[in-house]
Amino acid sequence: MTPAGIRAAIAAGAGAVIAKSTNESDAAREQLDGTDYAKLSHELDILSWDQEHQSSDHLFCRSGLAPVDPKAWLAEIGQLDREAATAGAYVAASIIPADFDQALKLAAFASKQGVRITEINIGAPHGTEAAKGAIMVEKDSDRVRSVVQRMRAVVSGALWIKLTGNSDNIADLGLAAKEGGADAVVMMGRAIAFLPNLDTMEPLLGTNAGYGGNWSLPLTCRWLAASRRLLGSETPLIGTNGVRTGLDAARMMLSGASAIEMTSAIITGGFGVITDTINELEEYLSSKECAAVDIVGVAADKLARYGDQKSRPGYWKKFVPPETNSDDKY
Repeated sequence: MTPAGIRAAIAAGAGAVIAKSTNESDAAREQLDGTDYAKLSHELDILSWDQEHQSSDHLFCRSGLAPVDPKAWLAEIGQLDREAATAGAYVAASIIPADFDQALKLAAFASKQGVRITEINIGAPHGTEAAKGAIMVEKDSDRVRSVVQRMRAVVSGALWIKLTGNSDNIADLGLAAKEGGADAVVMMGRAIAFLPNLDTMEPLLGTNAGYGGNWSLPLTCRWLAASRRLLGSETPLIGTNGVRTGLDAARMMLSGASAIEMTSAIITGGFGVITDTINELEEYLSSKECAAVDIVGVAADKLARYGDQKSRPGYWKKFVPPETNSDDKY
């Protein structure tokens, strides 16, 4: 959200930084002043924010958009993108639409500023909780296709579409984004969650909030694999929601992701998480004697259905409490 943070991410090894985020809504900018964050252990204990980062940490938070005029922000992103290009990196503009006609104008303005990648986030988890008119969330395939088509007409650079994770048809939404003209599909937004504070017996942070952690990685991988099958292997998928380590990144790539976005782990662990993730991924690739591009979709392409599995009568008994098998009827 700041030039200093963007530069720090690039210095730590990020290939691209998604500058978060803007729209024309005053309510969305004002929401930043009402944000709050909680770091949780895998057992859901509330951790001190200064406690040493662990890859198993979860992030529970509500957030807001960049607190500056959107056109001034986009002009700054254009400048930072030109600066990043000298290091072989990108700075992308993230637009979270409120009023879509206004979002179109902002996307066109970003392209005029020379921004090479524009990410349109139509799946922000906070959309259902934000002030009315602050954030737009799309869950209908026809709507997604129409939204992307209109964006494609005004965005001259690469167009990435970020989808909600709160849908039962994420692959279908991805196909609609592809058909509308998206260059890449980003999946998926975090879930909205509620957690009571055991000490105070009140809602943690007082509200519902976006919730992320490594628990969500298998859910994202499921939709990456399904989307690869539906959209085809040539459509770039970008995985987000669940990556905390380099091995997590490898898991998403094996599921079909050509690139990985990370946010929560960096918020809780600092920009060094980027370097650590890259190093661990490189070690994994070296151990397999392959390049990153070689593992994209390898596991997804071997995905079978339940009905394709070998029949093993009685095998289930190995995995249940012993009392279950005491009468040995089945």
